[in-house]
Amino acid sequence: MRTIVLLTISNIFMTIAWYGHLKYKDSPLWIAIGVSWGIAFVEYCFQVPANRIGHYQFSAAQLKTIQEVITLVVFCAFSVWYLKEPLKWNYLVGFLMIVGAVVVIFKEW
Repeated sequence: MRTIVLLTISNIFMTIAWYGHLKYKDSPLWIAIGVSWGIAFVEYCFQVPANRIGHYQFSAAQLKTIQEVITLVVFCAFSVWYLKEPLKWNYLVGFLMIVGAVVVIFKEW
């Protein structure tokens, strides 16, 4: 559970670093890059421990899969709430296909 919490916090910072500057297109690009790098540093402070701790329980592929699902959930919320961009049906269908990949990766074959 600790891995999931750390990955979620990490992904919140990552999403802000990668997409938060889109609301400030008038600011110089070098400022957006600098601020994003600062935020990404905080993201790494959660991501690295999450993977280190999680690797005792999950394989690297499983950790990456968990992270991608969390990323999609966080991104959907961020996109609607902060960027004010609606989620279209085809985005949701694509995301559901990724959830199908989770089943394939985590199922014991």
